[in-house]
Formats: sequence, C-alpha cells, structure tokens
Amino acid sequence: MKVLVTGARGFVGKNICAQLGNIKTGKAKYYGDLLIDEVYEYDIDSTPEQLDVWCKDCDFVFNFAGVNRPQDPKEFMEGNFGFATVLLNTLKKYKNNCPVMISSSIQATLAGRFGTSEYGKSKKAGEELMFQYGEETGAKVLVYRFPNLYGKWCRPNYNSVVATFCNNIANDLPITINDPNVDMELLYIDDLVEEMICVLKGEEHHCEFDGVDAVFTPEGRYCAVPITHHVKLGEIVELLYQFREMPKTLMIPEIPADSFAKRLYSTYLSYLPKEKVIFDLKMNIDNRGSFTELLHTLNCGQVSINISKPGITKGEHWHHTKWEQFIVVSGHGLIQLRNENDPNVEILEYEVSGDKIQSVIMLPGYTHNIINLSDTQDLVTVMYCNEIFNSERPDTFFDKVVIE
Repeated sequence: MKVLVTGARGFVGKNICAQLGNIKTGKAKYYGDLLIDEVYEYDIDSTPEQLDVWCKDCDFVFNFAGVNRPQDPKEFMEGNFGFATVLLNTLKKYKNNCPVMISSSIQATLAGRFGTSEYGKSKKAGEELMFQYGEETGAKVLVYRFPNLYGKWCRPNYNSVVATFCNNIANDLPITINDPNVDMELLYIDDLVEEMICVLKGEEHHCEFDGVDAVFTPEGRYCAVPITHHVKLGEIVELLYQFREMPKTLMIPEIPADSFAKRLYSTYLSYLPKEKVIFDLKMNIDNRGSFTELLHTLNCGQVSINISKPGITKGEHWHHTKWEQFIVVSGHGLIQLRNENDPNVEILEYEVSGDKIQSVIMLPGYTHNIINLSDTQDLVTVMYCNEIFNSERPDTFFDKVVIE
C-alpha cells in the first residue's frame, strides 16, 4: 500500500508518518498482514509536481493539512477548505478513487460555544466538500472529528493547552489558568495513530454527533476515535506538578493501564529539558558499601540498589509483614534465611551470581542476610520491598542468621 500523508510535518502528521515508517521497515510487526510500500510526505514546502505524482500513485490519503492559528481569520477557509479542494481535484484528474481520510474537528459541529467559530466553519466546509467528492466519485471518504489533541512532538504555546502546560511546568515556566473547572475532552496522539492504522485495515469507527459528543454507530456519517478522556483543567495541572516532583520524592505517579495519567506522564516527559533528564540519587555510603533508593510507588513499595564491598555481610534482620526480593546482578554472593519461630530449624542458603540472575524472596518472619563471597569484586543487588521504608515504624528487627 502506498500512503499519501498531507501535513506530514505537523503534530499529527509526524506521528502517523513515524508509525507508518515503522510498519514499512518491519519494525512494527503487530498489525497483521498490513503492508506499507511507500509513505508520501506532503507538506507546505512540497511542490505541485510532487502532489501530482503522489495523487496519481497513492492507494490511500490521510489529509492532515490545515490552518489552526492564522493571523487573519480568512486564512481558515483558504487553508482548510482551499487545500482540500486542490487535493481532491488532483485525485480526480488522475481518476484515483482511493479512500480519503480528512482531519476535522468537533468545532465543525458548530454546537454550543463553537457556533461562531471561524475555524469550525472552515472545517465544516471541508467536510461537506469531502462528502460531495465521495458521492461524485464513489470513493470511500472518512471524515474524522477530533477533540483537543496532546502527546509527544506537539508544539507548545500554539493550539494545545496540554502541550503548553507540559512544556512550561517541565521547564519551570509560569502557566495561566483562567478556570480550573473547565472540562476538556482530550485525545492522545498514540490513540489517534492506532485508529488511523485501523482505517487502513478497514476497521474505522463510525459515528453521529449529538452536539459535540460522538455517538458510535456502524451507519454513522462521521468517524471518531473511540478512546478519549474528559478531564478538568485543574486536574491536569495538579498531575503535572506531581510529575515534576518525582526526582525529589522518587514517587512514581499512579499511572494505571489505559489511564489519562499514564498518557499525560509520557507527554510531560517528552518536554523535559536536557538538564532534567538526569538527576542525582541519594547514596547512603559507609565502609560496607552503599544503599540507594531508586523509586517509590504509592501501593507497590520501592526498588533500591545495594552495593556490598568484598567480604561484607549486610542485613541480619527480619520483618513481621514486610517482604523483599533480592536480585544479584553483578558479583558472587550468599543469601541466608532462618525462621525466627524456630532457632534450631535449617538455615536456607542460596548462592547467587550475576552470571545467572535469580530472585530470592526474603520471607516474613525470617531473619536474613546477604554476604559478598568475593575478595575483589563488589556485589550489586537490586532490592525490591513491598512497602516504602517508614522510619517511625520500620518493621525491621536485628538478629543474626547464624547463632554462634
């Protein structure tokens, strides 16, 4: 399949072209039998001659070209309706009746506060032009109305409040919030891209609109992405400030699968400046080595790195409820556990090495240690604990494993 993408260097265009390129080169192998032979990337500096060649040759068109923030409102109609006319006329010229997808907006509903939107009117005109084209040529047309978009590579201080807030908070710049209770419908760029791949496979989602709300129905005139999130502006800002604190608190935000928070956190990270991509961790160092906490979670404990110098024994304590997993990733060590309930019971011993990575569970009620068996090499251990260390109630009690 040869795919023409207009507006290829815009926010959406860059993301869809990147994934189409991954499919073309075999890097994305999870789309079944979908094959991409060519991706024609049309943008503002492309020539009419290129558009001619690509319109003649393509098997599918994604039209993401458009104007969002012109100096003169008249440019909305010229940029959005005008280019769509040129594109469709070029396809007609070569009698290429391949499917065409057009990127529109919920503002084209002209519902509520969008009733006087010049941008919405221009998008609505482009939609009607597309439907008319489909009737005239028999070509399959897909008119997608998108809500507010966000994700990596989105230009801040342009037409995405999420991009602006992510950029400014990541770079310690001020933000302005006029009304934190404003409810926004947000569409994440990766969800949009996945839907566009569905379109290429003939698996698009059709709908009608009740005001600005998509009502999905197989017979719908329009199309929409089924995964969006409704979030208040103040909630977005609150999350972003939590994200900014992570290097200080080590607390990984609550980012459940398929949640808005997960998508927002990835978006936020994409705006970090160079100096914030790296941050120091507090190493607790003594003559035995070091212990460094890597990250915390609200509900799933913490992860740390322990380094023991040659011949050193660490631990020699037990817990009532707390449990841990020790994973030696470098060096040669011995882990010992003894049941506190029976001092005469057999001591459990596990010889471990970075040459064969294994996980050893520190059982509740068992005193335990870890011994570096090497005379020359440090022992490096990843340590997971099911709860964050609480200095006021540490649930840690000293007792040697081997009773002398």
